Amino acid sequence: MAGRQRIGGIAALAAAAAIVVGLAMYATLLSDYTTGDDEPAESVAFIADHYAIMYVWNLIVMVAFGALLVPLALALHERLRAGSTAIAQSATAFALIWATLLVGAGMVTMIDLGTVADLADTDPGRAETVWLTLDSVERGMGGTIEIVGGVWVLLISWLALRTHQLPLALNYLGLVMAVSAFATIVPAFELVGVVFGLGLIVWLGWLGVIMYSATPSPPPAPPESPAAQRPIEQLAER
Repeated sequence: MAGRQRIGGIAALAAAAAIVVGLAMYATLLSDYTTGDDEPAESVAFIADHYAIMYVWNLIVMVAFGALLVPLALALHERLRAGSTAIAQSATAFALIWATLLVGAGMVTMIDLGTVADLADTDPGRAETVWLTLDSVERGMGGTIEIVGGVWVLLISWLALRTHQLPLALNYLGLVMAVSAFATIVPAFELVGVVFGLGLIVWLGWLGVIMYSATPSPPPAPPESPAAQRPIEQLAER
């Protein structure tokens, strides 16, 4: 079990690192794309000029991050299932759904980038149409609305509160992150997703250190019922 927990811890740390690298690229190398005009022509021109950087960025923040969620989710299921098998299974299911959406969105985007870059020189109008058609699909799958990830973090935090397997502060951080993720379903609160993204760096990093360095403690034993204690008391009286 300790070996699987360490693998999960490494996956959590690597996932946190992927977000950090992705944010750094987002704020520097991709700043003209992420903060500039959303006009299709501007976006297509940027993709054509920075295809390799966009490709690597999506590989890191979508495909790699999504893949790392799988061993982490399985390790957390093993660690927390004593609290409630049903909730642990539900949490793992949402993690795997999230991983599938991210990897799928990342792979679609990577193919889309190549198509747009190839068409930019020969048929700019068609390149803009391709970008417009696929951009909304990719954003929807890739996490503009963070409901699936929020449900996973919520269920993990709830289970950890029941089993005492993770620090209390970490669990409360997870609950705050889940609320911010749910808020992204309202278009006016879409920017609240930043709280979820930044909190995820801290949550995953903290979780990774705990899982890598410490073995899970056994769950607290349930108290004995009065009926079970009565024969022992009768024996002591004799």
